[in-house]
Amino acid sequence: GVALGQATELVAALPYLQELPPGVRQQATGDAEIMAEVFGGFAAAMGAGLLMMLGVLILLFGSIFHPITILLSLPLSIGGVILALVATGNPISMPVVIGILMLMGIVTKNAIMLVDFAVEEQARGTPKNRAIIEAGRKRARPIIMTTIAMVAGMLPSAYGVGDGGEFRSPMAIGVIGGLIVSTLLSLVFVPSFYSVMGTVETFIGRVLRRVLVLNEPTETAQHRSHLPAE
Repeated sequence: GVALGQATELVAALPYLQELPPGVRQQATGDAEIMAEVFGGFAAAMGAGLLMMLGVLILLFGSIFHPITILLSLPLSIGGVILALVATGNPISMPVVIGILMLMGIVTKNAIMLVDFAVEEQARGTPKNRAIIEAGRKRARPIIMTTIAMVAGMLPSAYGVGDGGEFRSPMAIGVIGGLIVSTLLSLVFVPSFYSVMGTVETFIGRVLRRVLVLNEPTETAQHRSHLPAE
């Protein structure tokens, strides 16, 4: 009845393990060893996944600002996972970490639906603010339907039904909390991020154009100075 992480902490706190003889060390095996490996590789897996996701999104949108807008929605799901675990009294365990990795793809898909629709609307000549409103209005239904389907599919695992249910339950609870919170917040924050990043993109574009215009006469003069005299 004790979570694996809590059990390993209790074992490590035993008086005998505090003063081990020379040449003797504690070695985790079984699920404890796997959990340590998962937590150790979580940061590397998450970083590699985000970099690959960023590269694909840059190729898809042809811009670095829209992918950043999409990736900014990922922390919203982490807050939902933590709230769900705190509400149910579950610790962050190996299944929860696996669920977070799975949750990243779902949350990114919702943000892509909003941003892609807004970009297409702007390409048709729709003003930015109007395009954002239309994206939220027309993409809200498929996003909410996807979330409801995922939550409904996770409920049996969250209740711990079947063999190994106690292992899958924290993962399902975390995913359900992350889905609900990220869906509600992404419909508000993703359009806001899109508006802010659009303003940043416009500002940086103006700055770069001014720099290029200012440097052009100097470069032309230097090029002409190297030409042979007639």
